[in-house]
Amino acid sequence: MKKAFKNILVVAALASLSACKKDYLTTSPTDAMATETVFSTTQYAKLAVNGLAKMMTQQYLGTQGMNGEGTIKMWYGNYPGNHFSLNLGSWAVITNHLYNENVTSIYLYYPWYYYYKIIGNANAIINRIDAATGPDSEKALYKAQALTYRAYSFMMLAQLYGNRWSDTQNGTTLGIILRLDESTGDIARSTMMETYNQIYADLDQAIALYQSSGLTRSSSINYETNINTAYAIYARAALNRQDYATAETNAVKARNGYPLMSVTEYNAGFNTPNKEWIWSSYGGSTENLFFYSYFGYIAYNSTGSNVRTVPKMISRELYNKIPATDIRRNLFLNPGANSYTTSTGLAATNSALYKAAFAARPTLQSNASVYAYMQFKISATDVPGVGNLNHFRSSEMYLIEAEAKYFQNKPDADIQNLLVTLTAGSGRDPNYTCTKTGADLLNEIKLYRAIEFWGEGFDWFDMKRWGDPISRKDYAGGSNFIAQLAVNIAPAANNKWTWKIPQRETDYNTLAQP
Repeated sequence: MKKAFKNILVVAALASLSACKKDYLTTSPTDAMATETVFSTTQYAKLAVNGLAKMMTQQYLGTQGMNGEGTIKMWYGNYPGNHFSLNLGSWAVITNHLYNENVTSIYLYYPWYYYYKIIGNANAIINRIDAATGPDSEKALYKAQALTYRAYSFMMLAQLYGNRWSDTQNGTTLGIILRLDESTGDIARSTMMETYNQIYADLDQAIALYQSSGLTRSSSINYETNINTAYAIYARAALNRQDYATAETNAVKARNGYPLMSVTEYNAGFNTPNKEWIWSSYGGSTENLFFYSYFGYIAYNSTGSNVRTVPKMISRELYNKIPATDIRRNLFLNPGANSYTTSTGLAATNSALYKAAFAARPTLQSNASVYAYMQFKISATDVPGVGNLNHFRSSEMYLIEAEAKYFQNKPDADIQNLLVTLTAGSGRDPNYTCTKTGADLLNEIKLYRAIEFWGEGFDWFDMKRWGDPISRKDYAGGSNFIAQLAVNIAPAANNKWTWKIPQRETDYNTLAQP
C-alpha cells in the first residue's frame, strides 16, 4: 500500500467541467500542481472532484482491458456470472473463479489498485476542502461528492474482497482496509461490520452536506454525483449487508425524480443518460479509450475484434424465460428454427440466421461474426467503443425495494405491485402480471433482476450475495456455454467467491494479514 499511495494526491486528473465541450475532463500531470495549490480554492477543489470521475474511465496497469469501472462490470460482474455467455475458453481462469486466491495475479490486484486510487484521492479532498478559500456551499458539495466516491469504492471492495454477509458471522470476519487519510503506513484490515459502518457514516455525512450546500449538479451532467447517488449507494450497500429496512428506505429516496425510461429509450443502446439514470461515467468521442473500453468489449456495433469475432450472448436458459411480450427479448438474436453450430452458436456466413442479424441491426460491422443469442442491448455511440457507462438506474431501486420488502416479510401484494410497476407500467412488458408468493416470489425478483440488468455487471455480484450456485450448461445440456465454461460452482467454492488480499498490499503493509 505504501507504493500504491506514494503519489496519490489529486492528482490523477484535473479537468474542465463542461460536458458540452471537447476538453471535458482534460487531464494534467499528477505533479503539475502543488497540493497546496490544488486545495487553495473551491474552484480547484471542483477540478479535483472531477478528477475522481475521470479515474473511472481511464486505462490502468498497462493492460488493454483495465479501463476503470467498465473492467469491474465486465471481468468481475459479467464474465464469472451465470447468464453471460462468451466463447472465450482462454478466460476460464476468470470466468470460472480460478484466480480468487492467486495473490500475485494482476487480475486479483486490479480492483484493489483501482478503488484505493479513487479512495486516496477522495481522502485528499475530504481532509483538505474545509481549509479552501471559497463559499461554504461549495465546500459542502465537493466534500459530499468525495465522500460519495469513497463510500462507493469501499462498498465495491467489500463485495470483492469480503465474504458475502451470510458468511461473515454477523460481520466479524475480516474484509478490507479502511484508509481514511493520506497516510501510507501499516494498517490492519477491518471487520465487515466496521466496513459497512464506515460506508454508512460516509453516506450519512454526504447526504447531510448535499442538503446543507443547497447546490446540485445540472440535469445534463450525469457523471457528477448528487444526493440521489448517495441514496442509491446506500440502498445497494444495505442490501449487501442484509440490512433490509435501510435498503428499502434509501431505494425509495434514490429513485425520487428519476422515472423509468420509455420503451424508445430502452431500445436506444444503453449508452446515453436518460431520465432513469441516477449516475454514470461520461464517454464521448474526445474521451475515447478505443479498444480498451467497456463498450469496446460488449457493444454489438463495435469495431473491436473482441466483439466482431466474439460477440457477447445471453444464456439460452435466461433468454427462454423472457416472455414473448417483453421488449427485452428482442434485445437478443433469437435463432428460432434457423440452424447454427450447436457447440458454439456460430451462424454460417450468409445463413438465414446470419442475414437475420444484419436485418435486425444494420449497424453491425460488415465483418462481424453472428452467434445465436448474441446481444443487441448495448451499442456504442462511436467506434471502436464509445459510450456513457451507467452505474445506477431507478430500475435497480425498484428491485432493491422489492427484495428488501420480501426479506422483511412485508405483504406479497406490495412486492408484486413493485414488479408490475417496473415491468408493465414502464412498457417493458405491458402484459406482465405477478401473483406469485413465497419462494416463487423471491425467484421472480431474481429472474427480473437477471433480465433487467443483463450485461451491466450485476450477475456475479448478485449470485454471490444470494449464495446461489453458478450453474452453466453447454449446448447439449440446454444452454449455450462452451465446454470450458459449462461448469457448476458452489457458493462455498473458491474461497467462498472472495478475492484474497493482493501480495502487493501485504508486502508493504505488514498489518494486512491475508
